[in-house]
Amino acid sequence: MKPRGTSSALILATLETKAEEVDYLTARLAEHGVEVVTVDVSLKCRGTALGGLAKTAAMAQAADNALAAVTAAMDQGVNAVVGLGGGTGAETIIKVLRAMPITFPKVLVTTLPFDPRYALADNSITLVPTLADLCGLNATLREVLENAAAMTAGLCRTRRRANACVHAPSIGMSAMGVTDGLIDPLVARLRRAGEEVTVFHANGFGGAAFSRFARRGAFHTIIDVTPHELTRMHIAGAHVAMPDRFTAAPAVPRIVLPGALNFIGLGQKALVPPRYLVRQHYEHSGYFTHVQMTPDEMDQVTQHLAAALNACTGERTLIVPMGGFSKHDRPGGAVEGPELREIFLARMRERLSADVRLRVLDAHLFDAAVTDEVMASLKAFATV
Repeated sequence: MKPRGTSSALILATLETKAEEVDYLTARLAEHGVEVVTVDVSLKCRGTALGGLAKTAAMAQAADNALAAVTAAMDQGVNAVVGLGGGTGAETIIKVLRAMPITFPKVLVTTLPFDPRYALADNSITLVPTLADLCGLNATLREVLENAAAMTAGLCRTRRRANACVHAPSIGMSAMGVTDGLIDPLVARLRRAGEEVTVFHANGFGGAAFSRFARRGAFHTIIDVTPHELTRMHIAGAHVAMPDRFTAAPAVPRIVLPGALNFIGLGQKALVPPRYLVRQHYEHSGYFTHVQMTPDEMDQVTQHLAAALNACTGERTLIVPMGGFSKHDRPGGAVEGPELREIFLARMRERLSADVRLRVLDAHLFDAAVTDEVMASLKAFATV
């Protein structure tokens, strides 16, 4: 066990190729009073160029070996873990970091040779882009490594309450900017009632974290205001794999609303395929374009949502606000779709099990009546 008051960090790196950078980072951490243990994640192929299955197997073995070392270091009280790597190294290190506890301090210093959202969606990992490649020290890399050392030292000195999400379960909620007209007043009401609320961005990536938290018992109730990720998973749009997004913690009571189910979330308008732009659409921001669903697509989405609700075993309520499912699904809105709402309701009536409560409101998602109905449904759960 390390001496009381000592800060320590564990560095994961491919020492066969990144020894100079590791030495520099170690020295900078020492200046901050942080002791360092280094774990090599090199593939140890002795000069042989690996490819295909042989390479992925070697990466997996290196990650398994490193995880054993990380687990032992955590048991000894290490304060943070820092990964340093390029393409292969960073991918191997991510396997280790993803296997660690969700919120344990983790820093990844990398060239970012990939879109990090897919790898990091369900874990808390601080990314430090190196900008220049990790091919020997230079002025840019020195400054980046000095910043990484300062960040890591700060994490090492911070006192944290471990496993807070397990000891104090909260209400898990899904949200997007286009459903904030319900999210904001609902969260305020719940907090006034003494409830803690943990909100996740339903953008195709936040749902992975939502699922992981649900699996580890972080929620006593789920309010899935924004199951928009169904449209990404089954119709179009970028998303990470999250097979239990709508069924994780099946015994937990849940309230579901069709927030943002009326459109598909696509990228920059200039990059959206022309076949989508003939539909009603609008630019949510410079990076995202929202395109209205078709009736057939809405039918497909309801099939998946009904199946998920039917598969769960806890108390379930579906609230359907027939005045609109999102900010721009309303009279005069850019993707107003009353026909889609009717299809959603009709298909859910056909497909839902009898033990799922269905509440239909003549109101828009943002109307106060919807917030009131959610609160009333929560109260009903408590009295069943």
